[in-house]
Amino acid sequence: MVRLGDLHPTEAEHILARTAAMPTIEIDEWRTPRPLAESTVAIVSTAGFHRRDDPPFTPGAVDFRLVPHGVDWGDMVLSHISANFDRSGLAEDPNIAFPLDRLDDLAATGEIAGVSRWHYSFMGALPAPQMLEQAGSEVGRLLAADDVDVALLVPI
Repeated sequence: MVRLGDLHPTEAEHILARTAAMPTIEIDEWRTPRPLAESTVAIVSTAGFHRRDDPPFTPGAVDFRLVPHGVDWGDMVLSHISANFDRSGLAEDPNIAFPLDRLDDLAATGEIAGVSRWHYSFMGALPAPQMLEQAGSEVGRLLAADDVDVALLVPI
């Protein structure tokens, strides 16, 4: 991960200005969640993962791809590219950005009740997160329809 202090001052100023321009998100009332041992968990990642047969993500994409539980990692492709994104660790273990195997481990030990049939992948590095509002709302509806209790957000 690159730190602001490691960047050229102009780039650091640019990133700070983008951060300051992000909208404030209103906080809703607290809801007590179901215990993890009784919860079904899904992954929502911005790694830009997709199946080889899916259309690749393009820069600035605001749509998502479905990733089925039990997918063969050999069938997955990573569309996410950035000068600040080191892909080498993902080549060795895709669970770094999309921890499906780790969820299976947690389910096997009873720490979570189960793993969702479907998971969701977005393209990261969007300058304005509100661009994902429509697709994010759709994913929320899909998660609810699949009786998912917990969405593990994995920002990349």
